[in-house]
Amino acid sequence: MNFSSKKSQAITTALLVLAILIVVNIISIRIFSRFDLTAQKLYTLTDASKKLVASLDDRVNVKAYFTEDIPAPYNNTRREVLDMLNDYKAYSHGNLHYEFISPEGEKGEQEAQEAGIPPVQVQVVNHDKLEVKRAYMGLVMMYEDRKETLPVIQNIGSLEYDISSALHRLTTREKKRVGYTTGHGETEFTSMKQVYQELSKQYDIVPVDLSKPMPIASDISALVIIAPTKTFNDSTKYEIDQYLMRGGKIAFLLNAVNATLQQQYARPLSLGLDDLLAQYGVRVNQDLVRDAQCANINLMQQQMGFTIQSQIPFPYMVAASNFSSSNMIVKDLHHLIFPFVSSVDTSVVASKGLNAEVLVRSSNHSGRQTGFFPIDPMHRYTLEELSESDIPLVVAVDGSFKSLFAGKKFSANASGSSLDKSPDTRIIVAGDGDFMNDDVTRNPDNLAFFANMVDYLTDDAGLITIRSKNVELPSLEEVSDGTKSTVKYGDLLAPPFFVIVYGLFRWRSRRARKKIAI
Repeated sequence: MNFSSKKSQAITTALLVLAILIVVNIISIRIFSRFDLTAQKLYTLTDASKKLVASLDDRVNVKAYFTEDIPAPYNNTRREVLDMLNDYKAYSHGNLHYEFISPEGEKGEQEAQEAGIPPVQVQVVNHDKLEVKRAYMGLVMMYEDRKETLPVIQNIGSLEYDISSALHRLTTREKKRVGYTTGHGETEFTSMKQVYQELSKQYDIVPVDLSKPMPIASDISALVIIAPTKTFNDSTKYEIDQYLMRGGKIAFLLNAVNATLQQQYARPLSLGLDDLLAQYGVRVNQDLVRDAQCANINLMQQQMGFTIQSQIPFPYMVAASNFSSSNMIVKDLHHLIFPFVSSVDTSVVASKGLNAEVLVRSSNHSGRQTGFFPIDPMHRYTLEELSESDIPLVVAVDGSFKSLFAGKKFSANASGSSLDKSPDTRIIVAGDGDFMNDDVTRNPDNLAFFANMVDYLTDDAGLITIRSKNVELPSLEEVSDGTKSTVKYGDLLAPPFFVIVYGLFRWRSRRARKKIAI
């Protein structure tokens, strides 16, 4: 009876555990959750991505072309893609479906290539030999009669942004238009290849010629003024002003000083925008900010008859990491490179009834050069020359702006009736118009910052939160030489010290036991 009772109890327990496992699996299928212990929630979809995929009103089919049995580290990419697609599917309310296809044979590879997924060459170690293998690692997303392709997935850090932005493009009926001004020596948007390639996926990028007397089109969602070199006359400023009065959003990315490393001298630029910006509560000062926290430049030097290229820190190549803690434009950015940046004055913004937020500041060891602008890469700046801190470099201003031409009789062209006050809108003012150039956007945060600004101005705030999440490790904080020495010698001496202490403890314990035994 006792044996039979124990057997029945064991069977009952096993059945109960099995029933619990079945119920838990059913619940896990219907109720999706994930435990993400990383500080930046790297393995959790942002709220913007969840909202985007939850808003799908029709089926999205995703075909993931991935070669099976692909060796490390490429197999991690396949696993990350699978996990993320599972997340998207869980929040899609049944509107997102995916399948993994391994292109095999001539027919399978042809299908992948016709879908827009090219083969890539990957290096693998097989039987202690380095071999090159063809592999496929791409996604095709189909929605109604449209298709988006991610040909090669290499950067896992931007995977969520890549997928979400592709979904955004698929489901958006019409792209917003972003205008960039021309006619005053501005940097051509199309010449900034990385920026243009990134933003043209989401927006229609169109030139706005301000040299012609005509109003700025009302369907321009945001206007960007990039590094002009010629003076703006009243007629041009009137059109910019009236665009803002109609609720437009503008980014003023201005060089107040024309500076190049090659000339080793800089001169102030007169753009004629001071009165317009002052009306909006800000001013780009004609100075150059220098900072002890800076990027390096390559410099050719003659030593013992040889030309040697060396890297030296250059304080006018500011590496800013002092960001606003609340604004989404700079959220999770690590550092931005600003070559020859000027300070931005916001002292009168409150008197205009506007709100200003400094997005980027200099470090605690910075300064400004005014008046005469010699540029000597070999100059070593003293503490007195770097005694300022928190100098504003980029500012966002929002509110209801008053027109510069309010109460004035100004009839530059047939723009219609003038507006004296704007609805609530926003502008961004930066003391540097070159931080998004290709040679500077090698720093990925610069590209992300510029794209975030455009998203902010066009009200596509969701894309900012997705783009800013990155699995790249933040740069290490600078520490003093004393701290470095402490850590260095601590690592060397601490292990043998604890081994000796433990040995003495064991030795004394054994002696004590021997005495007790005697």
